[in-house]
Amino acid sequence: MKLKTLITAVALATTTLCALAHDAVEVQNAWARATVKGQMATGAFMTLTAKDGAKLVGASSPVAGVSQVHEMKMDGGVMKMAELKGGLELPAGKAVELKPGGYHVMLMDLKEPLMKDSSVPVTLIFKDAKGVESKQELKMPVAMSAPAGMGKPAAMDHSMHNMHGDKPAAKP
Repeated sequence: MKLKTLITAVALATTTLCALAHDAVEVQNAWARATVKGQMATGAFMTLTAKDGAKLVGASSPVAGVSQVHEMKMDGGVMKMAELKGGLELPAGKAVELKPGGYHVMLMDLKEPLMKDSSVPVTLIFKDAKGVESKQELKMPVAMSAPAGMGKPAAMDHSMHNMHGDKPAAKP
């Protein structure tokens, strides 16, 4: 009987900690970029606000073999992308935007294409100031670009259509 009580107490504590973790970091406007057949990587984007400060230290998804927190930035006139090894700082009360051309969650070694208008499960991994790790599970809509109402996409979104030397569309 004591084992059953212990298991119940652990389950209740785990549920409580998960609830606290969900309150610790607010996730808004989450979405993942759709892919085409043969494309092995894509990005997931969102706005994160931590009540008391935290770090986004990782991510996982059943659709990807590898998930990492990345940063894209200009370095000597060249756009470079790399994993943020120490995680992404989330200052207390300050919204941090993960967007194309900047911070994002990179989903790599995709097991299948991410189809527009579907959704993808993604688990975010956070650490608080004391080093305590928590997870937050999301179901992100998949789209070609940021869904309406989520702000203007980064300039990189528009330039990606011109990767093969196509002429840009004329502006009205």
